[in-house]
Amino acid sequence: MFKKALFVLLTLIIGVGFADYSLAAEAGNKRKGKYTYRKVYESCLKRGAVETAKPKANPDAHTQAEWTRIFKEKKFAEFGCEEEWSKLSEEQLRDIFSYLHDHASDSGTPAKCN
Repeated sequence: MFKKALFVLLTLIIGVGFADYSLAAEAGNKRKGKYTYRKVYESCLKRGAVETAKPKANPDAHTQAEWTRIFKEKKFAEFGCEEEWSKLSEEQLRDIFSYLHDHASDSGTPAKCN
């Protein structure tokens, strides 16, 4: 009985550890996201598609739920620079999402792009 309970407990601990690890792998890197987000607009400026390298949408322009919906549906038209957005990898999009989502208007630390 004791061995069976110990086995179940260890299995549960290992399962939770792997579940936590897999969820952490899904999160993007906020710092890389901020950098990539700005680089998209710098590239767009060099191409002549925008007048300023400042991104159109600040992180606090939307709530966390709105950012989630925008990135889930991949509707980036409001950002402009469609050519640059279409070239981003899934990892880069995940990083940008993490940056925007974590600094949304309803987050603990809303932010504006400077």
